[in-house]
Amino acid sequence: MEIANLIPFIEALIFASDKPLTTLEILELVNNSPDMEDEKITLDKIEASLDGIAEKYSADFYPFEVKQIGGGWQFLTRKEFHATVAQLNGDKYLKKLSAASLETLAIIAYKQPVTKGEIESIRGVSCDYSVQKLLEKELIIISGRNEKAPGQPLLYSTSKNFMDYFGINSAEELPKIKEVIPDQAIEPTVLKTPPPDENDETPEALSVAESGELIINKETGEGESN
Repeated sequence: MEIANLIPFIEALIFASDKPLTTLEILELVNNSPDMEDEKITLDKIEASLDGIAEKYSADFYPFEVKQIGGGWQFLTRKEFHATVAQLNGDKYLKKLSAASLETLAIIAYKQPVTKGEIESIRGVSCDYSVQKLLEKELIIISGRNEKAPGQPLLYSTSKNFMDYFGINSAEELPKIKEVIPDQAIEPTVLKTPPPDENDETPEALSVAESGELIINKETGEGESN
């Protein structure tokens, strides 16, 4: 079958599916279709067809596009129509994650699989509520237990819905930490010091006596007067 004739079948599958379809799932569905008769479609033809479909709907003429996110292919409304389409779904797509939930989700995304105790040690506060909310929204899953830790606590990882929510195909596509957090300049630590011995008349002691401050160089560990 020519790619031009194959494309409509793949479009129909993606459009009708209630979840993202992977390339291999599309290949299997196409080859199991009675409409294909006895012809076996190769993976190369499926991939070429998908490239053609993505290019076709990349035109500004369409209010939607076909993209591979969340681990598979799906039709997506363009972002400029989000507010209009969101009216059909009530608050489902209008509710935003709280700052606490985003912090918890970020830790899970970058440290997964991770226990609740590890999350709390990073955030410094309890994360029970945030974890529960993220589980309810199906953005994270329980992926197992840490059998090496006392009590074998649950392990949490991101879900396929997480990838769909943020428009990525895997956790590897998340921005690197150094890309979002600039290198922090190392500032010297200023330590307040008690006045030196009145009988100590060295230049260093006199300098400290005048300023009452001593700067410690973090790299050498040596003291410097300010």
